[in-house]
Amino acid sequence: MYSQLSATNLASFIDSLDKNTIYEYPNSKTRTRIQIIDVCMPEGPITIKRCDPSKGESFDDAKPQTISSKMLWRLASALKPNHPVNIDRVFGASYNTRSALETLLLHTEFFYLCYPGRLEKIGPNTEVKVGHKHIIFDMENPKRKGIIIEKKINDMVVTEIDREVRFDSLLLNHKSTKKVDIELDRRHAQIQVLLIKAAASMGLISWVASNDHSIIYNGQRLIEMDEVMKDMDSTPALQGYSKAPEAGRLIDCIWFTKDGKKIPAILEIEHSTGVTSGLTRMKNFMIEAPDLKDMTYIIVAPDEIREQVFRKAAQPQFSEMNIKYLSYSAVEDLYLLSQRKIQGIDNIKFFHTFLEEIIPV
Repeated sequence: MYSQLSATNLASFIDSLDKNTIYEYPNSKTRTRIQIIDVCMPEGPITIKRCDPSKGESFDDAKPQTISSKMLWRLASALKPNHPVNIDRVFGASYNTRSALETLLLHTEFFYLCYPGRLEKIGPNTEVKVGHKHIIFDMENPKRKGIIIEKKINDMVVTEIDREVRFDSLLLNHKSTKKVDIELDRRHAQIQVLLIKAAASMGLISWVASNDHSIIYNGQRLIEMDEVMKDMDSTPALQGYSKAPEAGRLIDCIWFTKDGKKIPAILEIEHSTGVTSGLTRMKNFMIEAPDLKDMTYIIVAPDEIREQVFRKAAQPQFSEMNIKYLSYSAVEDLYLLSQRKIQGIDNIKFFHTFLEEIIPV
């Protein structure tokens, strides 16, 4: 019995499928088909091809696509036995092979399609609505491989309510009277708090941009939180780089190990396509600490502007930084999953499953 699935489990399930079979999506209206080319054990990646025969396409001409190890780990971390999981909520707008991963798992013997009811909060009332497509892992009732079966779970509902992160006590430090500016700043601060809390759950401490120190959360300024670093000047990781602390002072969030000797991530939070300022701040930090150039530089941005962020961050002047992308929905999922105190998974490796690589142009 699996209490917590791993990337190895998911790769093994898919590897057990017949490589000579063409697999159909669960939606009968989807005419695209999938072929498994290779499964690299133990943790992936999985190589597939997709084509739409109704358009005259063939697998011979189709380009190979990859279901990465990061995808497998991220989904595995969200799965629990007999617990419905919505693939789109796990990945947000990330990864264009997420539906293929869902489809292949549904053709294995332990995964079923299901449509649990959905609790929706309307004003003071909560109602049960028609559910969306989910998958459910049922180890105790294996089915024949190669077919998709819907599991009837009429007595089960899922809720969006317990996924919400509440920020009723979040107070901003700006003086703008424009509602749009206030809302953008508030969302920025929300994501910042989630990053601080997620880092703390992984045993890390966060530096927060100095101009955000006075933001109040739960009656406490961010700089007063136990999870927030008070000063970067004496941090062991930056010793020998006298100008690096000043270069990093306005970076939204920098994660350090508690002993201050390592920097697992440097994160800039952006709301629009104008991400150049954040990229430039991170690059200046890298220039002042050149021996630390292999650190993980990340743009955190809304799911809906993912493509624009990729274009900006892939520009040649930022190529040395090996930029990663972390969506807002991924931050929320990372926070919620990190609160479970999942055992047996390396925290940094777990975090990297939420990141997407941005390839320089």
